[in-house]
Amino acid sequence: MRTGTVYTETVVHLAPTRFTADAPYQVAIVTLENGERLTARIAGERVAINDPVIEADAIEDIPFFRKS
Repeated sequence: MRTGTVYTETVVHLAPTRFTADAPYQVAIVTLENGERLTARIAGERVAINDPVIEADAIEDIPFFRKS
């Protein structure tokens, strides 16, 4: 299970057709422990910059992280 820190985040209010039912939802760029960064959806509680996060279940190959 990967862990990291939120580098930046935003809330998507006007989603692409595929994700319209999910809006609004939070997306973040997460800096992983090894220094790599990835874009991920945030599950559950909102996160802020520098919050620690842990990987949650991926859905349809979309990585999800949650506040740890």
